[in-house]
This record gives sequence, C-alpha cells and structure tokens, in this order.
Amino acid sequence: MADQIIQMYGADWCGDCIRSKRQLTELGVDFDYLDVEHDDTLRDAAIEIAGVKSIPVVVFPDGSHMIEPSNPAMLDKLRELDLLPTE
Repeated sequence: MADQIIQMYGADWCGDCIRSKRQLTELGVDFDYLDVEHDDTLRDAAIEIAGVKSIPVVVFPDGSHMIEPSNPAMLDKLRELDLLPTE
C-alpha cells in the first residue's frame, strides 16, 4: 500500500459517510476523517472540491476525488491507485 493518506470529508449523521468510513476501516486503508459538521472551513473546502454540497467527499493522494462513492466504486478506485494493504 502506498504511504499516502486519503482524506474523507463527512459528518457523523451521514449514512453514506458511515458506510464509506466502515469500508475503508474494514479494508485497512489509512485515511483522515474531516468532520464538516463542526468546522465551517472544512465544510467550505468539501464544497469547493466537490462543486456541490454533498458528502462524503473522498480525496485521493493523486488529487482525484469521489462524491458519495458506492462501495464497489470506492474499491475500484483503491485498486486503481494501489492503496489497498498487501496481505
């Protein structure tokens, strides 16, 4: 796995955020969780990155991002960027 960290903008009340956090955790992928609920700067950054007011916004080390990714789409992206831990 690359030593680069994924950033995930989200909120604790968001079902898609909970699902994405769970997926990354279960896969053993390192990520920084950025709570937009209590930080206006983080909220504004997520909106600027995504271009819309939707979460989660997942930013990958290559600079690409996904908005509300499905589990299969997230897994495909992690594989594409070689971000899955090796067994």
